Amino acid sequence: MQAKKRYLLLGLSVGLLLLLYHVMSPSSPPADIPVLLLERGDETLFPSLRLSPQRSYVEAEDSRYDGDLHISARQRRAARVKSYTSKQCRMETCFDFSRCQSAAGFKVYVYPVDETEKISPIYEEILQALRNSRYYTSNSSEACLFFLAIDTLDRDKLSQNYVHDLGSKVTSLKLWNGGLNHIVFNLYAGTWPDYAEDDLGFDMGKAILAKASFSTSHYRQGFDISFPLFHKEHPFRGGEEGYLKSNNVPPTKPYTLVFKGKRYLTGIGSETRNSLYHIHNDQDIILLTTCRHGHGWQNVADERCEKDNFEYDK
Repeated sequence: MQAKKRYLLLGLSVGLLLLLYHVMSPSSPPADIPVLLLERGDETLFPSLRLSPQRSYVEAEDSRYDGDLHISARQRRAARVKSYTSKQCRMETCFDFSRCQSAAGFKVYVYPVDETEKISPIYEEILQALRNSRYYTSNSSEACLFFLAIDTLDRDKLSQNYVHDLGSKVTSLKLWNGGLNHIVFNLYAGTWPDYAEDDLGFDMGKAILAKASFSTSHYRQGFDISFPLFHKEHPFRGGEEGYLKSNNVPPTKPYTLVFKGKRYLTGIGSETRNSLYHIHNDQDIILLTTCRHGHGWQNVADERCEKDNFEYDK
């Protein structure tokens, strides 16, 4: 008897659930309505089938799945040439030697300065040194090497000397030719705190890079030019007559090594510069550094900053 009551209650519960489901579910169209009509969402016959446009989560680019497919291995290699060209550049592949064999001999050309473009004093001195050289020519057809009149020394976006829209300005030059036979100068690349050395903010193409603080991983052997980082107040020419002496062995100056500059508290270069004090002996090795660099340097100052800043300012 008890078993019958349990089965009866179970059956009533199932029936009640089915009734609730039927009442609360939307009305279904007759089974003989064509599928095309259902897809149209005919509002006249079935208002409940009105279909509102919904946002698609598939971008247009996602449907073009065959854009990176190539018929042959040759085409696949050709597709990668553009991205690898600058890294693989060597004199044999990215330099036109025929331009250096003119009757005029070896000549260099400096682009005319655009008066609307600002140029840092130090870059102006570099260009002036090139113009004063006996290799300089104002005739671009005679030139073997080309130098931009657009300042590329400081590519730190936080710098007041940073040139905006450099890429479009360079590529608009008629003689640019993808950077062939051009030399681009650079002292500072990237921005704080990483200072990525390959972040110049434009595509150099086949141009030669003359750069300070080169790493072996980015230096293109036999193609690029590595030179030391020099101060913006570095003299344009040598000192007064008799001030500079050469071929003095041992040197007449009492110092073996002298450095005065910023030591980055964080980011790239900080580990090296923060270790300079180990070799400072206040005699023949003088290394003076300051922690004052960028905004908020006080928040990451270490225990030596106060003393270092004092010595730096003396």
